[in-house]
Amino acid sequence: MPLVAPLSPEHSPETKKLAEFFNETLGFCPNSILTMQYRPAISKAFINLNMAVMANEGRVTSALKRMIAWVSSNATGCRYCQAHAIRAAERYGAEQEQLDNIWEYKTHPAFSDAERAALDFSLAASQVPNAVDAQIKEELYKYWDEGEIVEMLGVISLFGYLNRWNDSMGTTLEKDAIASGNQYLGKHGFEVGKHV
Repeated sequence: MPLVAPLSPEHSPETKKLAEFFNETLGFCPNSILTMQYRPAISKAFINLNMAVMANEGRVTSALKRMIAWVSSNATGCRYCQAHAIRAAERYGAEQEQLDNIWEYKTHPAFSDAERAALDFSLAASQVPNAVDAQIKEELYKYWDEGEIVEMLGVISLFGYLNRWNDSMGTTLEKDAIASGNQYLGKHGFEVGKHV
């Protein structure tokens, strides 16, 4: 049971229009957005930030951004965001072998060294205390430029917000997100937990 029940998608016409972005990303409007609508300025600001962060301006692909989001959400333990991130990675063309082996990104041959550097950065930046250090920086700069690193940290920071929002809220996980979570994360013990 969520801390605050989501409002109807019809509650705020402006939020509903902006939220069409998520129909491409996830195939539905997330319950997190429907909860943010209690304060429409928050839902609108969040959707606009999400669109800006997920825009591709360098070589960081949409699929990699969603895998960065998954690593970040896994580090913080947010099941809601793990399921959403892996679903979005699938919808944005992540390779099947990567989706099936995201837990083993550090060693699995489906991941390039550049992707490993990005995902290691996500893991380090999502930990408390923060674990970004000189070695993480050195690996990032082997493969990515400053703008691309900013894009990655935008994703990590966006999901830091979402991880706290959804885990504290106990946001109800949508059935399609549950299916993606079970399919790609189930072999490692994915469960809906408080997001029922």
